[in-house]
Amino acid sequence: MDYVIIVAGGKGLRMGGDLPKQFLPIGGRPVLMRTIERFHEYDPTLGIILVLPKDQQDYWRQICEQYGFALPHVIADGGATRFESSKNGLAAIPADAEGVVAIHDGVRPFVSTEVIGRCFDAARDDFAAIPVMPVTETLRYVDRGQGNNVMRDHFRTVQTPQVFDIALARQAFDQPDRETFTDDASVIESLGCQVTMVEGNRENIKLTTPFDLKIAEVLMGQ
Repeated sequence: MDYVIIVAGGKGLRMGGDLPKQFLPIGGRPVLMRTIERFHEYDPTLGIILVLPKDQQDYWRQICEQYGFALPHVIADGGATRFESSKNGLAAIPADAEGVVAIHDGVRPFVSTEVIGRCFDAARDDFAAIPVMPVTETLRYVDRGQGNNVMRDHFRTVQTPQVFDIALARQAFDQPDRETFTDDASVIESLGCQVTMVEGNRENIKLTTPFDLKIAEVLMGQ
């Protein structure tokens, strides 16, 4: 059985309000519900694990009842860091489980099912896969106030879901956290494992600012 861990630990401060960004509505429904629905659409048999801070879990249950949201999922406690939250999500997977597990940002509701499928397929073959996109802006490397342009063809932006063999993920997250762990894939790579890159989708943005919410409403209208 395969799993997805949806990590939703944001407090929404950059949105300028008290309501955490994963609960803000887009198209009349909370962001987090739309994210979960996208993975259910890809595969209704996926085991869904939602990682939420303890102080947000009661509110989540309330809005699930309010919106009639009944897709089955397990709730795990959010941690102080992304590493800890992902580790807590992995701990909610049965010890004898085999297969692959995706780790996805709760505020990325526009990942396509095609991208999810590409990540899962690649991880089944290569143990670890991430979706990436080409860089379209000019990049400049800056050091001590000095800068110079770099070849953008040498760089990619990284999205989620990041998908891994379950046993490999358990081994990777059994080590202590480090400052060099900038995403879940970097934890896997610390074991010397290569991560396969697959094509992402441009709409798969992370909703972080009020401007992002405006883009999200446009995408919902499409």
